[in-house]
Parts: sequence; C-alpha cells; structure tokens
Amino acid sequence: MNAEHSISVDEQPRLSAITGLSPEAKECIAQAVHTQHVDGGEYIFQSGDDGDALFFIDSGTVELYVKDHAGGKIVLSVLGSGEVFGEIAVLDGGSRTASAVALTDCRLQRLERPEFVKLLKTNTELGLALLSLIATRLREADAMLRSRIVRNPNEEVKDELSWMQKIASVIADFSGSIPFLFLNFFFFFFWILFNVDLVPGVEAFDPYPFGFLTMAVSLEAIFLSIFVLLAQNLQAAKERIRNDIEYDVNLKAELEVSQLHEKMDKLAEMLSRKLK
Repeated sequence: MNAEHSISVDEQPRLSAITGLSPEAKECIAQAVHTQHVDGGEYIFQSGDDGDALFFIDSGTVELYVKDHAGGKIVLSVLGSGEVFGEIAVLDGGSRTASAVALTDCRLQRLERPEFVKLLKTNTELGLALLSLIATRLREADAMLRSRIVRNPNEEVKDELSWMQKIASVIADFSGSIPFLFLNFFFFFFWILFNVDLVPGVEAFDPYPFGFLTMAVSLEAIFLSIFVLLAQNLQAAKERIRNDIEYDVNLKAELEVSQLHEKMDKLAEMLSRKLK
C-alpha cells in the first residue's frame, strides 16, 4: 500500500526538470502536493488509466514505456530525481498514453489534477514551464525515432543459420558461379585429353567411353541438386526472417509517429488556448 501525506513548505519537491520557476511558484507546488512512496517493480499508472495526477520524483528511478501492436516493449525514457512525468494526460484530462513503473523504491510528489488546474490559473509560470518541458520531450522522442536501431537482416540471418546450413549455402553459391563453370570445363577438358591418347607418354586411366568420368559427373549432379534444393529452402527461411524484421520496423515506426503526432496536437491545442 502506497503511503500518502501532505508535505510542509520546506519539503519542496525537486523540480530540476522544470526550469524557470520562481521560489514562490515552487512554494505553491509544495503546498499542493502529497508524498507517495512506491516500491520497486510497482506500477505507478498504466497506459489507458485516467490522467488524475502529475508526479515529481524526489528519489528513485521511474521507467516510462509503451507496447507496440506485437506486444513488444518500447522504453520512452528512464527518469530520475528531479524529473516530472504524467504531464500529457493531466493537461487534457484524458487517459495515460504510456505506462510508468518504479525501477527502484521511489519517493514521489503527487499533484492532483484539480490542484494542478488551480495552479495553472493562478500561476502562469507553471504552464509555460510545462510547455517547455513537453517541447523538450517531443524533441527527444523525435531524436529517438530517428536514431532507433533496426536489426540488420543479413546479420540476423547469419545468427539463425546452423553451421551445416551455412556450408550448404556456400556450396550452392559457389556451384552457380563463373569460377565453378571454368573449373568444370578445364577438369573435363584435361580428363578427356589425357584419356584419348593425344598426350604422348601418358597412359589412359579412363579410356573411352569414360565410365569413371561419367560416374563422377553423375554423383556431382546428384549432390549439387541436393545443395540447390537446400539453398532454396534456406532462401525461403531468409525471406521469412527479413519479412518479420520489416514488419516489426513498420509497427514500431507507425506507433512512434502516431505518438509524436498526438503529442504535437495536444501541444498545439494548449498553445492556442494560451494565446486566446
């Protein structure tokens, strides 16, 4: 059970993430917040919950994340002492756009939405500071979207293949190359040349009709056909891996872009209300 109680004025929450606040504004916030202790591993809120409060971190570490359509976890940010979170939902009164979980034991300052609205009406510094914070986080989200690491399909395929499959793939690739064509040409040419008595002093070891050569070529054809079939199966497996990676990338990009647009729309709406 999370313990909550009012704090005194001299126990002002740490607000290093919100710049531009006067001591008077910080004192007003300190009078309106309540201390909340959260154990490590416990959820503070989850995506879809009502945006009923804004949180300031006095101590501890909080992780904000969302899940994509495939169920994968996308970490938006890891916040520490002095940081603020939960500002989007508390501004518009909508549902939470992400989940927040305490990575360690945390001491939070909880500002309920009614108190937050009162502070905004009486103290414009807080509203402007939060707008600046949201803009900064939008830039961070944009940078994360641009620099997000995508798995290399070629490296992923290499990791998925066994050593026997890799050998089969190499043999199949070599058998379809120009060097392999010339190798067979010269091999057959000299084999026949040495066995038709055209080279003085060389006794034929596989005279016409070249029975041993015929058997060797037949065995080569059998094994090469097997390797080609294996290579075709491997190619199908590679395509599946590439398609899975492409699907994951598209889902992540779609989710992050939609979140970015949602935040931009809310920011534009807030700015328009401020300018009226």
